[in-house]
Amino acid sequence: MDLDVRLPIGSMFTIVGVLLMIYGLTSNPVIYTRSLGININLWWGLVLVLFGLALLWLVWRAKKAGEDPIHLSEDSTK
Repeated sequence: MDLDVRLPIGSMFTIVGVLLMIYGLTSNPVIYTRSLGININLWWGLVLVLFGLALLWLVWRAKKAGEDPIHLSEDSTK
């Protein structure tokens, strides 16, 4: 069974991060006066995208190495 929870979680974080970055780029800059002019949506969107891509990279690396996440957890208990 090829079930790795990092795939859907990484995809979700990447998609939400991209949406947040798009909102940060297209929103009115006046709403960021309370945050000292820092575009919070853009920066947190970037953080979410980087985290999601890191999870997706871990999934890709595990598949490339031929690791099975279910059997890895069983081997670590020995």
